Amino acid sequence: MLTDRYGLAISTTDAGARDAYIDGVDLLLTVYPGATAAFDRAISADPGLALAHIGKARALQMAGDAAGMRDSLAMAQSLSTEAPARERSHIAVFHLLFAGQSVAALAAIRTHLAEWPRDALILSLAANQGGLIGTSGLAGREQDLVAFLTGLAPQCGDDWWFNGHYGMALSEIGQHDAARPLIERSLARERCNAYGAHAFAHLCYETGARDTGIAFLRDWLPIYDRDGSLFGHLAWHLGLFELHAGNLPGGLRLYDDAFSADDHRGAVYQKVTDSVAFLWRSELAGHPRDHARWAKIQHFARTRFARPGMSLVDWHIALAHAAVGDDAALEAWITAVEDLERADRYPSGLLVPTAARAFAAFQRGDHPTAIPLLERILTERERMGGSRAQVDLIEATLMRAYCLSGQAEDARRLHALRRPGPAALPIG
Repeated sequence: MLTDRYGLAISTTDAGARDAYIDGVDLLLTVYPGATAAFDRAISADPGLALAHIGKARALQMAGDAAGMRDSLAMAQSLSTEAPARERSHIAVFHLLFAGQSVAALAAIRTHLAEWPRDALILSLAANQGGLIGTSGLAGREQDLVAFLTGLAPQCGDDWWFNGHYGMALSEIGQHDAARPLIERSLARERCNAYGAHAFAHLCYETGARDTGIAFLRDWLPIYDRDGSLFGHLAWHLGLFELHAGNLPGGLRLYDDAFSADDHRGAVYQKVTDSVAFLWRSELAGHPRDHARWAKIQHFARTRFARPGMSLVDWHIALAHAAVGDDAALEAWITAVEDLERADRYPSGLLVPTAARAFAAFQRGDHPTAIPLLERILTERERMGGSRAQVDLIEATLMRAYCLSGQAEDARRLHALRRPGPAALPIG
């Protein structure tokens, strides 16, 4: 039987189907476009290859094609009854993921990887801050992700894809010296590797290497296909570095051209989170409010997200409602999150409603209300989802509120407690 790049058996005797399947997996892992077409080539060579159908289902899901994803999942399931145990388990994990059963899917991932630790496509579902561990809403998720990857490191060896993820996870908890060689090796082995570039951008943020980050992303982004789903988000990272360097016009060009662009090709939630975060940070840095851009991104969020359900995007949508002064939309959003929390269907608890009320108070100048709300969630902000670069928005807002309220001693105390190394918060 033929094997994949990780030495795992694939139930096909057609080398062309195997090669096309490997291409599809690598395109998913590097976040480059073309995975669906690669899996279609595999299916054309061997229509009975269940793994190619489930790979296609994942590619379609990431492209936002829910109907196509369901069709490919059904085909994979119908073909899996006679498949080997690993392939049946592999497909079962994706079934849980696509059904929205995140807790059960993560448990199934852990069970699957205990038996087949080098199954990279399954590992990819939980290997980064946007995966099932990173979005769990649980306290200690950053350490949990590091522990998860550390346990798999001996089996994964010096694999370039694994190194990028492991390095970023280490960087997020402050282990920069351990993270750097992993990330650099990942990019050296495979430069066309958007997750590796993403990890390096985060390392630059976490070590305060703003100018290095600018130089790297200006050099790397031109080799990345604009249709790649991380193009907009990586442009956001560059935009943040530009903003931190005092180059607001450069950041706004990236905003319009890439991460809030009308042809944004990445995950829908990333367009919302990246756009909202950039606009709010620009205001915290002292730049005037851009009412037109705020109105446009709020409208986009309202049309694409009818109800809450993912903490990371939910608190950014709340921030958009607050920034445009849409009190009715904000209160309805808060109420919907609180309803989910009462039903025990919102793992991050009431952190998002608290943040939403804090943002609303801040934007209307009610700092005596905003400050204690922000202080209340500060130590738990990782549960709201996203990287440290993203949840730094809570700390930055609190710092700005202290400054505007004349609470210089509190501002100094907050600065002294900030984790060592990361980019300074530009507060105007």
